[in-house]
Amino acid sequence: MSKKLKDLTGDLLNESAFLRSIAVLKNGASKSRLFGDAVRKLRDQEIALLKTQGNSADDWSSILVAPDFATDSIFSSSFYGACRLGRFDRHAPAGSDALHLPAGIYRSTIINSEIGDGCVIHDAGTISNCVVRDSAILLNNGSLSASGTCAFGNGTEIVVGNETGGREIASYAELTVAIADAIAKSRSDKDFLKSYADFIARYLEQCAAPCGYIGRNAVIRNTATIENSYIGDHVAVVGATMIRNSTILATPEEKTQISHGACVSSSCVQWGCEITSMAIVDTSVLCEHSHVERHGKVTMSIIGPNTGVAEGEVTSCLLGPFVGFHHQSMLIAGIWPEGKGNVAYGANIGSNHTSKSPDQEIWCGEGMFFGLGTNIKFPSDFTKAPYSIIATGIDTLPQKLAFPFSLINKPAAQTSGISPSFNELFPGWVLANNIYSVRRNEGKYRKRNKARRSSFEFGVFRPEIIDMMIEARDVLKNVSRKKEIYTSGDIAGIGKNFMTEESRKRGIEAYELYIEYYALSRMLECIADRQCDLKSGALDEIYEQSTGNLEWEHARRVMAGESYNLRSVRDNLSRLAGILSIIADSTYASKKRDDDRGANIIPDYADVNTLADNDSFIRETRQETGALTDRIQDIIKNL
Repeated sequence: MSKKLKDLTGDLLNESAFLRSIAVLKNGASKSRLFGDAVRKLRDQEIALLKTQGNSADDWSSILVAPDFATDSIFSSSFYGACRLGRFDRHAPAGSDALHLPAGIYRSTIINSEIGDGCVIHDAGTISNCVVRDSAILLNNGSLSASGTCAFGNGTEIVVGNETGGREIASYAELTVAIADAIAKSRSDKDFLKSYADFIARYLEQCAAPCGYIGRNAVIRNTATIENSYIGDHVAVVGATMIRNSTILATPEEKTQISHGACVSSSCVQWGCEITSMAIVDTSVLCEHSHVERHGKVTMSIIGPNTGVAEGEVTSCLLGPFVGFHHQSMLIAGIWPEGKGNVAYGANIGSNHTSKSPDQEIWCGEGMFFGLGTNIKFPSDFTKAPYSIIATGIDTLPQKLAFPFSLINKPAAQTSGISPSFNELFPGWVLANNIYSVRRNEGKYRKRNKARRSSFEFGVFRPEIIDMMIEARDVLKNVSRKKEIYTSGDIAGIGKNFMTEESRKRGIEAYELYIEYYALSRMLECIADRQCDLKSGALDEIYEQSTGNLEWEHARRVMAGESYNLRSVRDNLSRLAGILSIIADSTYASKKRDDDRGANIIPDYADVNTLADNDSFIRETRQETGALTDRIQDIIKNL
């Protein structure tokens, strides 16, 4: 295995709880997969009692039972082939939601299957070639079956991006967005791809099993069909239509639920996920704590942690964490591993046909917002335009945009010499006019994060995004000739849009303010980390001394490049206090603009909305700004 892949997967092949549980199913040498050789044949008296209780078997001698097996919990059921039965004590499993029905087997058909201790099997339909672990609840189902060798949806090729192929990712139960992103974007690294193929081959060798699996404390109720699937411990399947060739994982604290008409096929569903209300998931991976609901359709896609798809359609996409997809909309052939964005109602992000084949794709930037009714034509690359907004009703042409925190909107007026298909670009607009949403989302994602196995960068102003801002600012500053209107022939990275001179200058101002905010904030953190005697002159060399803090080292280079290091520490701290006040005021103003507009249009707006003065995030921002300003003043006093 290559070091690159090893860094991403760790020692998963030896540490996977999923693979360890599959090992039980491979135990063909013992008399029973669940009980080993600690089983016995039914006694003649037990067979007689079972018959009087309405049970039948094609061959009673092929049924083996646990040593403490009792017959008084098995009624009106049929047994075929080699069956293995545990102990049923007529008590409902602790914490079960199965109407406190007694453990046992009632009115069900068992074929070549093993049933663990304490299971509740009531009107469970046909259970064929499955292992059912202890305390599982199977109630009022159609059929649970497996045939041949099962891989449970692992190893399925998921074609993300270009639908005609080229970025295929072989799935496995614990797949992460980071690994999928590396595979999708490393197509020229043949050694890495071969290493991944070898990894998948070894994984499939370990997970291949001769039967289906129903885990401990799993609940399957009112479900029509489950085929060739692994239903993990503590999974709840309630009222689903079908689960086929899939792996479903859960833990006691991170229960996964598939319910209310949902269909899942050839997919891997991780811990804490929910698929409900007629949703469809096909040939996909749902990463931990993601969900699909309200007729949402996810096909040939990888959905990142904490991302939700409702009503809309996602096809051939790699979505990162915290993507909001809550309305009828479409996203096809999208590569969006950083996530943290939104797809509004009616957005059509999927014009990937050239009239020849669906061979185009879109790369979305972190935190992008696709507005109501947008139509995004392919190919498009917005990876260098994180936290940008495509305004309502906009049609965009194929393009590459390289200006973070921008707004693309309809032109206020038609400009001579500019194509009517071009939109107007406002670079840095989000920083200047909508910083409330950016800063609020930072805290929102931290609070809403449920993922335990994936780590995220919640901070927006971090090195890679600051570098994009510096690059965009420099491009704006270094125009060869100032004009009233600019296009891509004048400024690289504008895409199929135009920009006014006024927007160019405002963009420079917005980028510069937040570049300085980032660098000086990291300087303040560095001072706090040192915990030194400020009167001793220990800060005299702060601009020059290297440290082990990678973010401060980046900020120190930014300070040198922007000449902030020519100012004294005292002056930079005073400047930071001023910037913090500007940002707090801008945060308040961006919310208040919405309030003022709403109040002018809706008569009782103030009665049904939280206004800026009472907004909890605004109050939190003011408190944080006040605390930081006090801290800065204390440091300045001691310098």
